[in-house]
Amino acid sequence: MVRLACAEGMSQREAARHFGISRDSVRKILAFSVPPGYRRSAPIKRPKLDGFTGIIDQWLSEDRERPRKQRHTAKRIFERLRDEHGYAGGYTIIKDYVREHGRRHREVFVPLTHTPGHAQADFGEAVVVIGGVEQKAHFFALDLPHSDACYVRAYPAATAEAWMDGHVHAFAFFGAVPQSILYDNDRCLVAKIEPDGTRRRAKLFSEMLSHYVIRDRYGRPGKGNDKGAVEGLVGYSRRNFMVPIPTFPTWDTFNDWLEEQCRKRQNDKLRGHSETIGERLQRDLEAMAPLPVTPFEACDQASGRVNSLALVRYKTNDYSVPVAFGYRDVWIRAYVDRVMIGCGGEVIAQHGRSYDREDMIFDPIHYLPLLEKKIGAFEQAAPLAGWDLPKAFATLQRLMEARLLKAGRREYVQVLRLLETFEMDEVHAAVKTALQMGAISFDAVKHLVLCRVERRPPRLDLDVYPFLPRATVTTTSAASYMCLTTRGAT
Repeated sequence: MVRLACAEGMSQREAARHFGISRDSVRKILAFSVPPGYRRSAPIKRPKLDGFTGIIDQWLSEDRERPRKQRHTAKRIFERLRDEHGYAGGYTIIKDYVREHGRRHREVFVPLTHTPGHAQADFGEAVVVIGGVEQKAHFFALDLPHSDACYVRAYPAATAEAWMDGHVHAFAFFGAVPQSILYDNDRCLVAKIEPDGTRRRAKLFSEMLSHYVIRDRYGRPGKGNDKGAVEGLVGYSRRNFMVPIPTFPTWDTFNDWLEEQCRKRQNDKLRGHSETIGERLQRDLEAMAPLPVTPFEACDQASGRVNSLALVRYKTNDYSVPVAFGYRDVWIRAYVDRVMIGCGGEVIAQHGRSYDREDMIFDPIHYLPLLEKKIGAFEQAAPLAGWDLPKAFATLQRLMEARLLKAGRREYVQVLRLLETFEMDEVHAAVKTALQMGAISFDAVKHLVLCRVERRPPRLDLDVYPFLPRATVTTTSAASYMCLTTRGAT
């Protein structure tokens, strides 16, 4: 309005009087079509703080080398200046200075472009429920930054075997191998960072890179933004695949579901792109290398010795082997889900892998030959504790012990030893048939098992085979116990 009034002939003096402003303001309004705002002609003067800014800058600079949770806050800087350097100013001016210092020294990033055929990999964490047990899942994430295609797979722990197994499944998922992969400096991958910045790779990781012919690249230690694509994928997976908390019966079913989510995501069209992830993925696949003839065997290899308890130790846990291999040297192959133990060229034991500490994993069948000889240890044998056998086995044991006492228990162990050769279903069916026939004997059970395997009718006649005693079980009357009372005795 001031500019319009002056343009129509009103003087600056009259305009100042009419609008109630100073003539300086009128001159500024006429000089600028848009208000220029306040312009500081000299830097801010902080007489009480200026003598201490060098100390503050030094403390904040040293903090960059310290853990994030042990760095100076504005309040702590104020307290130290006051107590150690005689600062007499207020807290607010220090808080403003620290805030401005942080803005000036924040890192600025260069926008990146990603060519097809390259990948980034990392691990993330989330809470899941597997088999009814709430636990922490460590999920492997591989991202193709050009197309934003992804692969996610969960494990009980982020071990070296899990890293390698994640690569194997990711490459199989895409049907191709990236030209290069960008990693952080995880201990499972990098054994040591040399003074010149080169990485000394861990043995298993080096073997995997050689198998697939991949060029490995690394971000700066502690700088997650160097591989921002996969860092974003880890957060996306946690927010979208792990909310609400996933509940699955096994790790395999959970991972099958995660693979399906990764496939569905390929139909998405992300902001700033005119093509879907799947359409852009085709350019990635064209630039990637074909899969080798055989996949990499993602397992940790070690050696050990069987101890006096027929156990082999691997990473704080003990796994059983057949007692015949006591005190022998063995080799160990640890996969993400199982542990294989062998001697020479023979695999002698295989167990589901335990991620607990100081755990003992038994296969009861390994100890049956020893228990047959040392039958007195049967009741307290730790390998048999918790062995979930069908009810028919308990009935057979009770009848054998009732008939032959200690010898009957040894004969029951002989029945269990049939599981060394035959499947549980076959032995279980034979035990039930023997109980129905009343032929409570190892020989009878073995005969029935062989008949089932050979698919021929059993020829088990108790009159022809008198060594197969027929067990007769009768009920006891309560009156039979009257003789134990005083009145009954008289």
